[in-house]
Amino acid sequence: MSPEKTAGVAVVTGAGSGIGRRVALALHGAGHRVVLAGRRAAPLDETLEAMGDTAGRALAVPTDVTAPDAVEELFERTVAVFGRVDLLFNNAGSFAGGGPVDAVTAEDWRRSIDVNLTGSFLVAQAAFRRMKAQIPQGGRIINNGSISAHVPRPNAVAYTAAKHAVTGLTRAIALEGRGWNIACGQIDIGNAATDMTSAMERGMLQADGRIVPEPTIDGAHVAAAVLQMAALPLEANIPFMTIMATRMPYIGRG
Repeated sequence: MSPEKTAGVAVVTGAGSGIGRRVALALHGAGHRVVLAGRRAAPLDETLEAMGDTAGRALAVPTDVTAPDAVEELFERTVAVFGRVDLLFNNAGSFAGGGPVDAVTAEDWRRSIDVNLTGSFLVAQAAFRRMKAQIPQGGRIINNGSISAHVPRPNAVAYTAAKHAVTGLTRAIALEGRGWNIACGQIDIGNAATDMTSAMERGMLQADGRIVPEPTIDGAHVAAAVLQMAALPLEANIPFMTIMATRMPYIGRG
């Protein structure tokens, strides 16, 4: 099936910067109508500006993904403007909650879980509801996991726990979505070059205690991978995809 036939209405969270912005631009370029969600309006407006002449095919909705009412408003506006939801790139996240296991505060733990797990659930749930109810029924949800959904970095217990849990969320949605023509998959990204990952090239703490610079990849490669997942017809799904810098310390990390 050609990309033209699969282009529809896509919601992208965390669309004001980094991977979210790259994926939103790629989806728009592929013909999708794109709804941009993020905490702050100004970065979303910058993404809109980067799209150029959107011809009514893009909408920015400032959204706190940890707030149920805000998430519902995001999808209500999406349906009101574009009529349906065909694709969700569930991308919003934060590295909050770092530090040794015995030093992470309860507040930092909750902040990380709220953004990386609860936020992912609330957004996926709201998308699922619309996809189940709309005609034609169905859609696709792509959760942004992480290499940390597989193996931890030192001093990242909250982020690691949240991202491991996102894998469970993906599996549960993929299972329950079968009866409603809803496909759910996860992309696990390793060392994509963004503002959030700029420290990697300067040096990251390794399991053996060394500080070692790590290679990164251009976010365009991640966007291309998401487009590949999104372009599939709903009878096909990529449950899990890992994309990473070839030489990053993941295979054999320890």
